[in-house]
Amino acid sequence: MTLSGKPVDVALIGGGIMSATLGAFIKQLQPDWSIEIFERLGDVALESSNPWNNAGTGHSALCELNYTPEKADGSIDISSAVKVNEQFQVSRQFWSYFVGKDLLPDPQSFINPVPHMSFVWGTENVDYLRRRQEALAGHPLFAGMEFSEDPKVIRSWAPAMIPGRKKDQPIAATRIDAGTDVDFGALTHGLLDYLTSHGAKLLTEHSIKNITRQRDGLWRLHVVHEVGGTPQDVRARFVFVGAGGGALKLLQKSGIPEIRGFGGFPVSGEFLRTDNPEVVARHQAKVYGKPALGAPPMSMPHLDTRVVSGSASLMFGPYAGFNTKFLKNGSWLDLFATIRLHNLVPMISAGASNLGLVRYLIAQLVASKSAKFDELREFMPTADPKDWYVITAGQRVQVIKKDKEKGGVLQFGTEVITSADGSIAGLLGASPGASTAVPIMLDVLKRCFPDRIAAWTPKLQEMVPTYGTLLSENPKLAKKTLGSTQKALEIA
Repeated sequence: MTLSGKPVDVALIGGGIMSATLGAFIKQLQPDWSIEIFERLGDVALESSNPWNNAGTGHSALCELNYTPEKADGSIDISSAVKVNEQFQVSRQFWSYFVGKDLLPDPQSFINPVPHMSFVWGTENVDYLRRRQEALAGHPLFAGMEFSEDPKVIRSWAPAMIPGRKKDQPIAATRIDAGTDVDFGALTHGLLDYLTSHGAKLLTEHSIKNITRQRDGLWRLHVVHEVGGTPQDVRARFVFVGAGGGALKLLQKSGIPEIRGFGGFPVSGEFLRTDNPEVVARHQAKVYGKPALGAPPMSMPHLDTRVVSGSASLMFGPYAGFNTKFLKNGSWLDLFATIRLHNLVPMISAGASNLGLVRYLIAQLVASKSAKFDELREFMPTADPKDWYVITAGQRVQVIKKDKEKGGVLQFGTEVITSADGSIAGLLGASPGASTAVPIMLDVLKRCFPDRIAAWTPKLQEMVPTYGTLLSENPKLAKKTLGSTQKALEIA
């Protein structure tokens, strides 16, 4: 075993969108800091950031109905939708800055305009969508959203969704042109290319096997080359664990008390995909419906236009599954390797209180191919099985955390974990994930470098002009910001 030379200022574990975003921030804020990125696979963005391992929706709550739940009194709660949209606008500003400085390639290589739609059927669901539209109407972040129950209008928005449908079926849809499709794999590559061209060091096929704290306060990373070579220890002043499903185990190895009580619940999934040009040409939108009873929020059925490497495809899903891996290229022992005495009660409690989710997963696992294809036909009645094939999506690990009343809860979202002194941080969880990478990393910067934020603020405001403000509270600023990022990213 060898010990590398002088300590690195920033060690980023994982070559996905989170590490790439944080690294880009730090390189702009502190160009003199040394940065090393460790990725265990042969290339970056091969797990959750890969375009075929996520929906690329550019989560902005324009179409995802789980962000606008119905309250007991029948009103629609839009608070989560507003928050998620705010976060996505922050990401767009950051990307616009890098495009404007020629630090990212042609924006069409990673973001493209694709209308976002919500689509429902059945009297109760139609009524819900109407009330949702009324609740969002007039909000500056949702300006331009249209609502219709007219099949002719809906057919003009999404031609493949009406033919073959029963004429007496109540249907409704909303549509907004401001939606996008994002290739987070291409974006990750672009950001990491910027980093490596400005002095950062990227090491692929390098795994972090252990993280320990030294007496001098530095972190010691035990690094192993996956295809041979001498193991080495790297010392770092600051460590970010952006390893997706692998983050929980590594944070546990670090020994920081802040990770105690956290566990993970893995969920796998599949999608149907078609590249048939004739089929793809008939549907140019991302259309989200309501999830099945008992299904988790991340399982919302959706029929998506995807633009990857300049070519358009359609993707429908997700079809949930379960295995014990925490990463698509992980180990079957991942789940068991993260069980500790301190998270055992939260994990058991979360499982007991989510039996509906368990039943849903079992139903998905035993569902026949024809039954699964019938779900697609709810959106595209004339879909032909010969045009579609199955692809396996990325693994998602939902956060399980302590709860004083319930013992443990299953959380659908992301959780930033930082040590008390801010010298190490990591990210757990899944959706909306990549779409909100920029505000999440701003949170990491604030929590880990509180003594530097004041000095960094002018630069942060240059990269994210609305930093420190809320667009939802300033309609004029919201209109101006949405327009400027659309122009900069060529999605107007």
